[in-house]
Amino acid sequence: MDRNSAIGLFLMAALLLIYLQFAPKPEPAAVELAKTTKSATAGTDSARAIAARVAPDSAQLTKQLGSFATAAQGTAQTTELSNKLLTVTFSSKGGQPQAARLHKYKTFGGQPLDIFDAQSAKMDLRFRTTDGRQIKLSDLYFRSEPQGSTGLRFVADVAGGQIEQTYTLAPESYEVGYQLRFNGLTQTLAQEPLTFTFVDNVRQTEQDRKQNRNHTAINRYLVSGDHTVLFEASETPEEIKVEEPLLWAAHKHNFFIAGIVADHEFTSGQLNSTVDLEDTTYIKTLSSTLKIPVADVQQGKANFRFFFGPNSLDLLKTVAPEFDRNVSLGWGLFRWVNRFVVLPVFHFLQQFISSYGLIIVLLVVLIKLVTWPLTYKTYESQAKMKVLKPEIDAIKEKYPDDQVKQQQETMKLNQSMGVNPLSGCVPTLLTLPILFAMFQFFPNAIELRQEAFLWAKDLSTYDNPIILPFALPFMGNHISLFTVLMTLSTLAMTYQTNQNNPSAMQGPMKFYSYLMPLIFFFVLNSFAAGLTWYYLVSNLVTMGQQAITRRFVDDDKVRAKLEANKVKNKDKKPSGFSARLADAMKAAQERDAQTKQTGKGGKNLAVNDATEPGTGADDVTDPKKPRKTRRS
Repeated sequence: MDRNSAIGLFLMAALLLIYLQFAPKPEPAAVELAKTTKSATAGTDSARAIAARVAPDSAQLTKQLGSFATAAQGTAQTTELSNKLLTVTFSSKGGQPQAARLHKYKTFGGQPLDIFDAQSAKMDLRFRTTDGRQIKLSDLYFRSEPQGSTGLRFVADVAGGQIEQTYTLAPESYEVGYQLRFNGLTQTLAQEPLTFTFVDNVRQTEQDRKQNRNHTAINRYLVSGDHTVLFEASETPEEIKVEEPLLWAAHKHNFFIAGIVADHEFTSGQLNSTVDLEDTTYIKTLSSTLKIPVADVQQGKANFRFFFGPNSLDLLKTVAPEFDRNVSLGWGLFRWVNRFVVLPVFHFLQQFISSYGLIIVLLVVLIKLVTWPLTYKTYESQAKMKVLKPEIDAIKEKYPDDQVKQQQETMKLNQSMGVNPLSGCVPTLLTLPILFAMFQFFPNAIELRQEAFLWAKDLSTYDNPIILPFALPFMGNHISLFTVLMTLSTLAMTYQTNQNNPSAMQGPMKFYSYLMPLIFFFVLNSFAAGLTWYYLVSNLVTMGQQAITRRFVDDDKVRAKLEANKVKNKDKKPSGFSARLADAMKAAQERDAQTKQTGKGGKNLAVNDATEPGTGADDVTDPKKPRKTRRS
């Protein structure tokens, strides 16, 4: 490994470590969700019993709800809409979704996967009447009316009119259509927006509690086209106030979504996220408050769609504009690489291969083939620097104490030989988008969720064949075997590179080239098994590439080419960046020489001034002689 490759390696490592500051860190797996659910359910049953004992009478209801009190008494009943993919449970008290269960997915513990349920979440809608009362739909009882096999209608007769809510669930769909109508209530309803609220206490569904929490957040999309997400990895309260119309808001639970989309718009909203690290039942609390125009519910334009389903890019693209932003594929160029390169190749291979571990192997091979020209350029640059090593060492011996002169002469040598030292570093840096794209792809690809390979039970999270009876800093209470093998392969690749060019890496640089893989072992131990398997295969393929490339890059041929360049560039003057760099180095050398000369001149001037007549050395050293002064 030569100096330029080392610079590229350390730049990559530095950027990677900065990125990892925001990535999930290890945390021991939480207890089974079934245990915590039991206590939460018991608490809810107790609360319901207390509420039943203190239920208000008719006079109290009339005082509180006015003309809406006629719908404030009844018995809560549940009704379901279901298809092969999804079952949504509704309560007649409020007429709102109470639970959503996905049939094709399970929790990491093998339990049925509920995106939310009656104990963990609550949807509600409130509005104000012309007499100043605040009414919530959860205060009212609705009668349910089936609308064929795919629809359900809730109706409450109030204030001489009706509140009507209609839901539809098409076959093979994760979308629930929702219509809200206030019929005959124009004189009763205050002319201000209605408020829809969704409070969502998110349960753990994945093996890594910390990762599950840090990939849980709220996304929203404005009518103007702006997209924003609450900071995912934050463990402090987060809040976004939206003062302009928005199209949708979505609660992202790592691999699943509970969101609402307006066919028209929400006028404004507020999104909140809080974490209680002491809570063993819920990993994060998400809350969305959205304003619905009052004219929409009066004019029949309050049409919405709930989405309760998996966080899959191809599926979300059809839901609403930019709804696929809920899939965290990185930002900027990294998202572009994942969306238009990695995912299409991944889905193409998925059609022919059932093993996702083998798909990752083929993905590595394809990426390595595409980037081989860059890799070959790096190897070629290493060979050139290796051939020029004796000349560069001679320059260092000739000017041992003059760094500027060393750089000038080295630059002249490179110029005459047609060698660009950066040519070995730049190709390495150009592969960074793929590196960072993979860090986003593997932990967020639902395609890998609960897909087993070798000893790994789930490629979207860490493999843990070795469980420790204690937790280690950075590592947690497990050891990932894929990470161990990746680290060993990285050390082997580093050794192979240093052996091929033993004089290029010396002293501390050589030590750090072996230290970095050990550091990454601790950092990556709790990352997705798919990611560490990818880098293990990548290292093995890279070592094979190095062995093959050495057959094409011969030192004698490289030397002959450099000598030919030397003859060709004999009278060629530096231009462009090289010329500016040479001028800058020359100016620095002149300033250094001037500084040294000025220092010597100042010393001589002091000596001459001390020995001139009247103030000479005799006058200074003999205190008995009167000192003569010089008039200016």
